Amino acid sequence: MYINKDMVKGMATERPFGVTILAILEVIGGILSLAAGAFMLFAAAAFGMMIPGEMPGGISGFVGLMMGLFSVIGIVVITIGLISFIIAYGLWNGRGWAWTLCLIFSIIGIIIGILSLPTGIISLIINILILYYLTRPHVKAFFGKGPSVEAPPPPPP
Repeated sequence: MYINKDMVKGMATERPFGVTILAILEVIGGILSLAAGAFMLFAAAAFGMMIPGEMPGGISGFVGLMMGLFSVIGIVVITIGLISFIIAYGLWNGRGWAWTLCLIFSIIGIIIGILSLPTGIISLIINILILYYLTRPHVKAFFGKGPSVEAPPPPPP
């Protein structure tokens, strides 16, 4: 007999529209992160081709430092992009671990937004809204993090 997650956890059966939006935004963010990471790796390679051999005055040391820095940043950003795809999958399918990861990353985003004020105000507001949305009862129920929420009765005629 097939038992789906709704039977086991008593979760809401329909994905909330906001969760769909978050999953799509995660995919878009993942694509942008992959592109940015690839660009950083390309920049690292470009630095390597700029100055052949050893140059006087420590220029080659600077180029090596830039190559290493861009390579590390590129790999980290690509990893973040891949994690975004995994989170998007989890959000789309109502996995509890995806809800937890989104909550953690929103809190980290809020902290970073506060530390980077006033320029981080947009990021701060977005992460506060995501944190608020993820803690709504119907969203928590979809991810199995709260009691199942009954649909409201239809309005009287």
